[in-house]
Amino acid sequence: MRNRAILAMIAEIGVVNGLHLDDVPAWRQLLFVVLAVAAYLHGRHLPERRDWLLPVVAATPGAVFVVLDFWDGVGALMALGLFVVLPWLAGRFRRQQAELVLAGRERVARLEREQELIAERARLRERARIAADMHDSLGHELALIALRAGALELAADMTEPNREAVAQLRASAVTAADRLRRTVGVLREPGAAPADVTGSRTPTEPPDETVEALVDRARDAGMTVEFRYDGERAALPPLVDRAVHRVVQESLTNAARHAPGADVLVHVERSARAVAVTVRNSAARDEPGPSGGGSGLAGLRERVRLLGGTLRAGPHEDGFAVRARFPSGQGESEASR
Repeated sequence: MRNRAILAMIAEIGVVNGLHLDDVPAWRQLLFVVLAVAAYLHGRHLPERRDWLLPVVAATPGAVFVVLDFWDGVGALMALGLFVVLPWLAGRFRRQQAELVLAGRERVARLEREQELIAERARLRERARIAADMHDSLGHELALIALRAGALELAADMTEPNREAVAQLRASAVTAADRLRRTVGVLREPGAAPADVTGSRTPTEPPDETVEALVDRARDAGMTVEFRYDGERAALPPLVDRAVHRVVQESLTNAARHAPGADVLVHVERSARAVAVTVRNSAARDEPGPSGGGSGLAGLRERVRLLGGTLRAGPHEDGFAVRARFPSGQGESEASR
C-alpha cells in the first residue's frame, strides 16, 4: 500500500509540474530530473501488484486539462510519460531482469548440487561393488585356507600342539570369511544387480566373467563389437581384473544406449607395469534411447582412482571413447582399506 502511495504521489507531481511549460524556472527543471530518478528507483526496488495502473489514474487530471486547456493538458501528459512512466518502466524492466538472473543462478546452483549428489551416490555404489569384488576374491582364498588347514588337521603325522594350532587357523579363516560376508552384505544395496550390456539390470551375470565373455554376450545381444588384446595373458590382480571388466561393461552399456547400431572396438593392452583399456564406438546408426542418470562414469572414475589409475571419457572423431589405465599390480592396498 505504501509503495502504491509513493508511486501515485510521484505521478501526480509529474502531472502538476508539466503544467504551464511556457516559462519553466530552474527548480521545476530540476524537479523533472528528481521525478525521473524517483520513478526509476521505485520501479527498480519497490515492486507492487498492478502498480502500472497508478500512472494511468494519475494521467486523469492531464486529460481534464486537455479538455480545458489543450496545450497545458498535452504538456502535463508529456511530462508524466517522459519523466515518470518511462523511467518507472525502465526500473521495472531492470528489476525483472535481475530477478530472472537470480532465479537462473539459483537453478544452476540447485542442478549442480543435484549432480554432486548423483556423483556421490555413484561413488558410494562403486565402493560397494569393490567391496563385493573383494568378497569374491578374498572369500575364495579364505575358503581355501580353511580347507587346507582342515586337511592338515587330519594329517597322521601332526603333533597335538600343531594340530590345535591348525584347528585355530581353520577357525580363524572361517570366522574371517563370515565377517567379510556380513560386512559386504551391509554395504551392498538391496536389490542391486550388475548392469547388462543392453542397459538393464540382471542378476544372471557370471561372477568371474572375463572381458572376452562379456564381449561375446554383447555380440549375442546384437551389438557389433571387435575385441583386441595385446600383451601377455597372465592373470591380473582380482581388483584390477574386476575394474577392467567394469570399464568394458559400462562402456558397452553406454554405447548400446546412446549409440545403437554403432561399431564398437574394445582394446586391452597389457604390459609389465600397466593395463590400458580403450572402448571406442562410432556414430549411432539408430535413434538413441532415453538418457540414464549419467552416474556410470562417475562410479568408474571412483573405482579407477581407488586403484591408482586414470580414466578419460569424451567425444572421439564421430563417436565416443573411454580410456582407462591401471597399474598391473598396485592399487589394491588403498581399495582394501
